[in-house]
Amino acid sequence: MFKGIISPVITILDQEGHIDYTGMGEHIENLIDHGLQGLLFFGSMGEFFAFTQEEKKEFIEFAVEKVNHRIPVLIGTGGTCVEEVVELTQFSEKKGAEAAVVVSPYYFKLDDESIYNYYATVAQCTKLPILIYNFPDRTNVNLSPELVLRLARDYPNIKGIKDTVDNISHTRMLIETVKSEIKDFHVLSGFDEYLVPNLMAGGDGVLCGLTNVAPEIFIELYRAYEGKNFGTVVAKQRQINELMRIYNVSNPFIAAIKVAVMLTGRKMIPMVKAPAAILDDQGMNKVKNILVKANVL
Repeated sequence: MFKGIISPVITILDQEGHIDYTGMGEHIENLIDHGLQGLLFFGSMGEFFAFTQEEKKEFIEFAVEKVNHRIPVLIGTGGTCVEEVVELTQFSEKKGAEAAVVVSPYYFKLDDESIYNYYATVAQCTKLPILIYNFPDRTNVNLSPELVLRLARDYPNIKGIKDTVDNISHTRMLIETVKSEIKDFHVLSGFDEYLVPNLMAGGDGVLCGLTNVAPEIFIELYRAYEGKNFGTVVAKQRQINELMRIYNVSNPFIAAIKVAVMLTGRKMIPMVKAPAAILDDQGMNKVKNILVKANVL
């Protein structure tokens, strides 16, 4: 179920910072039309950290209805308040989402037992498949393969992990440790450029932000890899390598990604939630130049 190319969808906003439902509908249709294998709403790229529970619930209803089970809908429900995580996970299940993606708690550096208890609480509250979200650059904790195996062993609805670690060795060790015992556990890389290394290590694909910008490149690369068309694999990988520079244009990177999406054809304002700021003209030109060099524009 969680294989191939899955997009952590940006949340398109209007000038006041409210969700632009018309723009979101168009973006969702575009991603589905390109053949992606799933859509994640309210991941890091979707600025989950900047929306209220009520805003999230309203949008979850919209997204599930819009996608209408054409491809899996995943909802990012993680956070620092366990009660809110449970509430949003149960709400997502009730509304028809196919999975919850749950980031580990952030701010304090928690030990393994605290993290285990967090995921255990969430897993027990729902029948939804759960994907653990490991993002140590944001949470200050890198989940070990042994901890992930323990969770997957104890809670059968913990079905996979998004491993956003800039070290393919960690992802490889997750694959080797967990999949050796639980064959249907899904390991997705969170870094765009690690699709091929992930697949070569026995993983299942990527859940990465540049799919908002150029979904066709990732789909073509995935199909070329499966078809052993390695000339195309090399060509598409080079395009992705160039596009990775977009992440360095702004901090947080969401502002630059939104500009890239706008430049590639979406009718939208590249607005981001405060306190982040929209890119200035110089930043927009940097993104445009990267897109041109990557042969996306």
